[in-house]
Amino acid sequence: MIFLSSGERDFLRAVSQLAYCNPFLPERTQWERAALGRDFHEGEPVWSLPVDDPERSRVNVWRIFERLDPLAEQLRDRLAARTPARERDLVLYEDAILQVLYQRHYPQFFEAGIGPAASGGAGRWRFHRQFLAGWRHFFDIDGVAFPTRHDALHTFACFRQIQRAFEQIYRDIIGGSMPAARLRAAVWQSVFTHDMRRYRRTLYGRMGEFATLITGPSGTGKELVARAIAQSRYVPFDDTKLAFADDDSVSFFPINVSALSPALIESELFGHRRGSFTGAVSDRKGWLETCPPLGAVFLDELGDLDPAIQVKLLRVIETRTFHPVGSTAIRQFAGKLIAATHRDLGAAIRAGEFREDLYYRLCSDQIATPSLAEQLADSPGVLRELVVYMARRVAGAEGEELAREVTDWIERRLEPGYPWPGNYRELEQCVKNVLIRRDYRPSRAAASDPAAEIAQDLRTARLSAEELLSRYCTIAYHQLGTYQAVASRLGLDRRTVKTKIDPGLLGRLRKN
Repeated sequence: MIFLSSGERDFLRAVSQLAYCNPFLPERTQWERAALGRDFHEGEPVWSLPVDDPERSRVNVWRIFERLDPLAEQLRDRLAARTPARERDLVLYEDAILQVLYQRHYPQFFEAGIGPAASGGAGRWRFHRQFLAGWRHFFDIDGVAFPTRHDALHTFACFRQIQRAFEQIYRDIIGGSMPAARLRAAVWQSVFTHDMRRYRRTLYGRMGEFATLITGPSGTGKELVARAIAQSRYVPFDDTKLAFADDDSVSFFPINVSALSPALIESELFGHRRGSFTGAVSDRKGWLETCPPLGAVFLDELGDLDPAIQVKLLRVIETRTFHPVGSTAIRQFAGKLIAATHRDLGAAIRAGEFREDLYYRLCSDQIATPSLAEQLADSPGVLRELVVYMARRVAGAEGEELAREVTDWIERRLEPGYPWPGNYRELEQCVKNVLIRRDYRPSRAAASDPAAEIAQDLRTARLSAEELLSRYCTIAYHQLGTYQAVASRLGLDRRTVKTKIDPGLLGRLRKN
């Protein structure tokens, strides 16, 4: 008897590739097709949450499992019967069994993690005993030495992390467009890297050492991305307590840099000693000290950070240490740092407003959030998906009816191709306005983005050459940060650029 037929081997190779690929990239469908052949279900090219049927896009997953589960039992029996197997075939068997165990227990991971049982205390992880029984059934086979030697406890923790990360990304980052798919894939990669085998072997305990930088226009969900990364950390499992160690420490500490003065930001981040400044009546721990090893500190609008604090933050990233304000005592930062900005940091560096060395410490893991206009340009149907998602969130059981009202209002009242300059935040306000007043009135600042306004005014020949130059210089100045940079880019004199800046338009740009 042979251990694997050629057809079984091809099937298991596809399953193995599928198990370790990024689930949010089109490559997933490639391996599903290879595994299922004629039984492959043609669905969406990317894995996104369908607003009408949340389980629709997982049809192929369960079809593969229905074929894989009985095959795994057959292969186990062959090994128990001393059927010779080559090492590479044993690796395929290992990958297949991991997939079987994950799928068998996925409903329990879901219920215990984010389902109705999620608040049920340590008892919700009792199914670990069932998992362990299945593990021994497949891997404790007399006379068989498996090449990879997976650890059951570590694998259980990895399974829980995969389930939690997938659900977090799949259910919170909405949209069937390729820009949204690339964003989901980038978040997944930020959690697990591009090589999940290496992650499982060695990197699972080290990803907190890498800072993450999220860039993109205002209102595009940068904090949502940061929260998804922060709450998808690896947490070890304690089988004596049937609980995940330090599970409560997967915490998230957001700080909006642009909303606080430099002194307050410094105190919030680093803490302070009593008497270190006026009003410091007691010692206070900052978020860097409060943040546990599995937690994350999120700095929103990093581009507005005071240069003096940038120096201290650079030290945190380089040495994982810092000093509270007014103290010489060294403190340790054990968590993960995530930062976000809508600013062009390259321009800020050229303008001397942002440290280049800090930027390079942050950009080893960089994610760009797409604008709503980018999503709609790729897939116009995304607008309805987002409206339904937001309407359900704000109106509960009335969500479907509200979504129809909002969609109808947008089609009747907004011009085709409206660019949604406020991005998802603006769309959410539109949903709420229609809910409350059955109307939404974009402000002039949000009527369209300035670049789109220029294009519209050019199409209708509304602008004089002077007005066009003024608007263009102002937009370029907002993006590049200095008069000299604008002058170099546009081929103008620096003094000319300075006279062309429109303060009102510049104020609008800075608010967006």
